[in-house]
Amino acid sequence: MKKLIGGMILAGCCAGCVWAPFQPPTGLVTSYKAPLSTDGRWKDGSKVGNSSAVSILGVVAVGDCSLKTAMERGGLKTAEFADYEYFNVLGIYQKVTLHVWGE
Repeated sequence: MKKLIGGMILAGCCAGCVWAPFQPPTGLVTSYKAPLSTDGRWKDGSKVGNSSAVSILGVVAVGDCSLKTAMERGGLKTAEFADYEYFNVLGIYQKVTLHVWGE
């Protein structure tokens, strides 16, 4: 039982962690862009699609920043490169936007 509770606490703590190839430092007010592709090559397609989600007070989070939604919004059939933008003000307002380039 103790192991189960410990595992649940650990999973809850890691649920908000960002796992990306590169994550710049954060601060009280943060705004940055970072890559999601790890092959080291920039592939610039002729089309771009975006999707985003926002969080307010870390309590309410809404939106759809999935790859599928970004591709649909950009009219993409293939994804060549992806990066993301992150904006945060004191943890009160946070927004993440996924950018996908392709054909």
